[in-house]
Amino acid sequence: MSETSDRRPDGVAFFVGGAGPPRVGGHLVGTYIVAGSPAGQPPTDRRPGPDDSVIAADYGAHHALAWGWPIHLLIGDLDSLSGPDARALAAAGIPAITAPAAKDETDLELALAHAVAEDARAIVICAALGGRADHMLANVLMLARPELAGRDVVIADGGQTLHLLRGVGAAGGMACLVLEGAPGDLLSLLPIGGDAVGVTTRGLVYPLWDETLYLGQTRGVSNVFEGVTAHVALRAGLLVVIHTRAGG
Repeated sequence: MSETSDRRPDGVAFFVGGAGPPRVGGHLVGTYIVAGSPAGQPPTDRRPGPDDSVIAADYGAHHALAWGWPIHLLIGDLDSLSGPDARALAAAGIPAITAPAAKDETDLELALAHAVAEDARAIVICAALGGRADHMLANVLMLARPELAGRDVVIADGGQTLHLLRGVGAAGGMACLVLEGAPGDLLSLLPIGGDAVGVTTRGLVYPLWDETLYLGQTRGVSNVFEGVTAHVALRAGLLVVIHTRAGG
């Protein structure tokens, strides 16, 4: 964009031309996307570093401001921002990419698509859980988008972190995920889009060895870390891996 947005919440323009997200070699280093769930909490195990970029999806700007996080870009229809938040963003010169309220994508999906277009390799989606069930489910299923394959994308909200493990299928071999935690942390494994085949775990109280987790069944819910590391491997299918830290 080369001029101010023509959508101005509460009469405030969002001026383009700020520093924008940090880059190394033309690529975004690490990207935090803050969504707009009213129940969203900042991750307990991570926060943006000096080389990371923060994209706020509409009301996600309110969360980022409240958490004391920098904002490098605002994306969305901006129909949820309050006057004080809008004025704070305008005063800081935060660049904005706006969209009409009547659109086919949520603000979070627009922000995620922008991060992918900018070749972000590591993406942390925050404030995407809680609130409306339709938004929360859509946010989790968004992890399965094909263009996210090969990127490190997680949803982090309070003490919960969600990963998507993609099986390699007919190519052979296993897709593997190593998680760092603490004894007593919970780990749940939920297949989406079909059955998860060849699930093997290590470091959990209830181990699995080359098992199939069937879509719609709850066998993979509420496993427990034995120590500080857990391993999950998958041969085929899609598996949502939910790590809930003890007390979180």
